Amino acid sequence: MSRVAIIGAGPAGITAAHALIQKGCDVDVFEATPQIGGMARSFPLWGVNVDLGPHRFFSKDARVNRLWHELMGDDYQMVERLTRIYYGGRFYHYPLKPLNALGNLGWIEAAHCAASYAKQLLIKPFQKMPVTSFEDWVVAAFGRRLYQLFFQSYSEKLWGIPCYELDVDFAAQRIQGFSMAHALWASIGLNRRVHKTLVHRFPHPIEGSGIVYERMAERIRQKGGRIHLSRPVVGMAPDGRSLRLADGAELSFDHIISTMPLTQLCRSLPDLPDEVSDALDRLTYRNTLLIYIKVEHPSLFPDQWLYMQSPEFRLGRITNFRNWPNGQAASSDSSILALEYWCDEHDTLWSTPDAELIHMAIDETRQTGLLRNAPVSDGVVVRVPRCYPVYRKGYRDWLAPVVRHLNTCCPHLLAIGRAGAFKYNNQDHSILMGLLAAENIADGAQHDLWSINTDYDIYQEEETESHP
Repeated sequence: MSRVAIIGAGPAGITAAHALIQKGCDVDVFEATPQIGGMARSFPLWGVNVDLGPHRFFSKDARVNRLWHELMGDDYQMVERLTRIYYGGRFYHYPLKPLNALGNLGWIEAAHCAASYAKQLLIKPFQKMPVTSFEDWVVAAFGRRLYQLFFQSYSEKLWGIPCYELDVDFAAQRIQGFSMAHALWASIGLNRRVHKTLVHRFPHPIEGSGIVYERMAERIRQKGGRIHLSRPVVGMAPDGRSLRLADGAELSFDHIISTMPLTQLCRSLPDLPDEVSDALDRLTYRNTLLIYIKVEHPSLFPDQWLYMQSPEFRLGRITNFRNWPNGQAASSDSSILALEYWCDEHDTLWSTPDAELIHMAIDETRQTGLLRNAPVSDGVVVRVPRCYPVYRKGYRDWLAPVVRHLNTCCPHLLAIGRAGAFKYNNQDHSILMGLLAAENIADGAQHDLWSINTDYDIYQEEETESHP
């Protein structure tokens, strides 16, 4: 029986542990925090189980769907997605709908956008420079004016770098194949292809997204697996088979699966080559600040979440849990909003006291008019470190020596998950990584885990209902 350690109890790690325990392996899970679910966890707040921002589940992978529905049974509801862009005091449908955009922009601004798009179509055949940045890609697909209005500000808030420094991979994962022409055809019903990131209908657990992973954890414990919460890993042996824990313990295993941030994992290894050490210095993550506020109003706006494109606000995204199954189950007449900000670890925003953050977030949100002059009765701050791997141009060149070093010096170590593999995963990617990692260990499979969420053609999905 193989003895396997899993570092991290987020979607990838807990799925790997769940799959391995089913295959007869002896499993220990080490989680640095007191919670199961990682970035997809749920927690009780003011009588509602809330998530860490919006968590939409969708997959066309039969294995992922089968596991999700086996765990959830009937304890979910289908959500009819409404997600809009807030810009200049108006709401724009996302994906863009030409008539809605025209009505909000007015004829003069709409004409500027059309001219910008037409100009891009005319010059596109003559452009010889490769598309290497997110800015390049969106300008080519929509024209520069629409890029500036609806893509630039939000993206730069999220990533903390100019869009011309953001790698084209971000567009390839999220909006490849979507363009103004696509939006025009879709608006008149002549294009039924819907990209995965834009899926309009999806299942969501009534108790919040984290219940999926809590149920996995329950099964793991029932079959003899051990889950150690609030027990962080601080280092590893050179062979990738022994862990050093913060409490001083050192434990050996046949295999180790890590979902801890890739840079943190690699820096815990001794004798790193200069090339790897230099590459690690260039790979960075963004932190998220979630400010939850309780607003004494039962119906503020109909969206599940809003993208705050307006550059005058630092606020990046708003989740309205009143419009999710877990929020609709509450009997209260109030609404819980999650106000989302992003920053680097050294930014002053990250260390700002909670009371100041809550005041700032309420003030910005009230300026939008979204609070309808309703009173805010409470606020809570949740800090989520290292949750977005930054796809700065060149990141693949920096990631390559790190991957080679791990594959060479630690053949019994597998790095998976959003932070662990430095991949901008959704839940379904991380679940799939966990399943395939378990097959590599228990069944001797040879899945290339580093390739998951890099096959962008697979990522673009036609819309189907991800339920039986």
